[in-house]
Amino acid sequence: MAEEHAGKDADRIAIDTVRFLAVDMVEKAQSGHPGAPLGQAPMACLLWTRHLRHHPANPDWPDRDRFVLSSGHASALLYALLHLSGYDLSLDELQRFRQWGSQTPGHPEHGHTRGVETTTGPLGQGLANAVGMAIAQAKAASAFNRDGFPLFGHRIWVIASDGDLMEGVSHEACSLAGHLRLASLKVLYDDNEISIDGSTGLAFSDDSARRFESYGWRVLRVADGNDLEALEAAMAAAEAESERPTLVVVRTVIGYGSPHKAGSAEAHGSPLGAEEVVLTKQALGWPTEPTFLIPAEAHLPFAAARERGAKLEAAWNDLLGRYRTAHPEAAADLDRRLAGELPAGWADALPVFAAGGKPIATRAASGQVINALAGKIPELVGGSADLAPSNNTLVKGETAFSAENHAGRNFHFGVREHGMGSVMNGMALSRLWIPYGGTFLIFADYMRPPVRLAALMGLQTIYVYTHDSIFLGEDGPTHQPVSQLASLRAIPSLTVIRPADACETAEAWRVALEHRSGPTVLALTRQNLPILEETVAKAREGLPRGGYVLLDPAAGEPEVIVIATGSEVSLAVEAAKRLNGPIRVVSLPSWELFDRQPRAYRDAVLPPGVRKRLAIEAASPFGWHKYVGLEGEILGIDRFGASAPAKDLAREYGFTVEAVVERLGKML
Repeated sequence: MAEEHAGKDADRIAIDTVRFLAVDMVEKAQSGHPGAPLGQAPMACLLWTRHLRHHPANPDWPDRDRFVLSSGHASALLYALLHLSGYDLSLDELQRFRQWGSQTPGHPEHGHTRGVETTTGPLGQGLANAVGMAIAQAKAASAFNRDGFPLFGHRIWVIASDGDLMEGVSHEACSLAGHLRLASLKVLYDDNEISIDGSTGLAFSDDSARRFESYGWRVLRVADGNDLEALEAAMAAAEAESERPTLVVVRTVIGYGSPHKAGSAEAHGSPLGAEEVVLTKQALGWPTEPTFLIPAEAHLPFAAARERGAKLEAAWNDLLGRYRTAHPEAAADLDRRLAGELPAGWADALPVFAAGGKPIATRAASGQVINALAGKIPELVGGSADLAPSNNTLVKGETAFSAENHAGRNFHFGVREHGMGSVMNGMALSRLWIPYGGTFLIFADYMRPPVRLAALMGLQTIYVYTHDSIFLGEDGPTHQPVSQLASLRAIPSLTVIRPADACETAEAWRVALEHRSGPTVLALTRQNLPILEETVAKAREGLPRGGYVLLDPAAGEPEVIVIATGSEVSLAVEAAKRLNGPIRVVSLPSWELFDRQPRAYRDAVLPPGVRKRLAIEAASPFGWHKYVGLEGEILGIDRFGASAPAKDLAREYGFTVEAVVERLGKML
């Protein structure tokens, strides 16, 4: 075997080991993407063994460099790197690539495989997450670094593909990164000019280098992805760049080494085939047997990197120890955040709203909550996609995060909903920040991919979605959400809360901040709503349970149950009071929270024996039958909205007290 490696140094052997571990994974699974690992292996190996500051024995070291494989289809490359680096990923797991229950799924999954920093696969998301990671690093340095104590100086390294750069989210996020001059961000662009359909020239003729230069990035070029000296020089230059983000354009050959498939789409998303695997190994001077071969020499660069990483973390821990003595309050704050704890007494700052007070839109109440909590929860940061005055997301008296001011906590994401959501994910992954982002509920559609991925990763991101119904009025159907609530409720592990008034809004924020294992949607009104005496008395206990009895008959058992959310709750209460009959009103602000409650509680709120039920929500009726049953009725909206004043829309769509009273009268 040694003879077959004659003339190869340890770096070259390590590179080919990564290549053929990936090829063997894909071939054994008969599923996957061998082409990208064959082309990306040189840049990836040099990065992981010479530049990436990490310690496999502690993947959670706070100041480690982050590595994001944005081209997540090349997951076999990442798993090979993790195994060789010494992460807790065995060779057996590599051999179980893409199989049920393995730690090596088809695309990298954060929280599933140790060492995977973020879930990638949908192209562009990893690159945009990395922008959020760079923001998190900049803010961490601003918040915690002191003279002589550079606690946070890590870099964010990315491997991105042609497909990543085609996706619109990459344009949004990378434009923002250049504007903010996020120098910790270093991107290696695998420029192989091939996509699934064939040549990228079929649909993509951008001069990506010039585009990134126009964003304000430093752009470097490597003409041959197998030229280790050129790669090393480019990475060293990227590493040294301290004023702006860096893009290294690396020209590679997809499926490098494959005699018949290199440079073609055939190498992208299918196994090479047994015969081609043999030919590829022979072409690169690699033993054809056994499979999953790891020569002793391949371990050398990774062992050296592992030793270096251990020393780096040890030095950082020593620095942190001295920091605790010199800056005990800041150290305690850092420890608290990393432990996932909120500051003691934070909830005491929640504003209290009085019954019968001046009507207030829930978006405005949310703004009051944000400003009340900002001084108590320093890690709570956010903004909106160019709608801060409408979303009420600005923290008064605080500055904006900018290239010159990393201490700012107000974020201006620009008209970039998709980018905002993906950047928020990167920020949340740091565990040092709780990001919130605002836009109109209708534009949740523009940022649905990162919302879904936040739910998949269990990230604490908070979405402030205002203008939550047709009652925003004159802007018309293009801006009036109808299907959005239903579509968001369909995402597993996403908690959607549509509060009825200011009291429920304050409690919704409490839930969102205490819910550390997943994202939360706050669906809020543009229009003013009355503050209900019933919510003042009951929301503190009821809202965290997702649904609760707001109003019951003065005497006897209810014959009809009215269930409502958001702005329609006050409508239901007023109609029930006007009828003064055997009617129960239930506020159901969150289906997800309610469905998590014990059966006994749910049956107490919605007694199975009461089958006359009316659900009221100014949105699609989709999904409501699980609460009203087949015999129940739904007052919803199954068509688009219209441009008109809100009061006229309420009349035309049947959302008036008189219309509800008439409907309930018939049910009784």
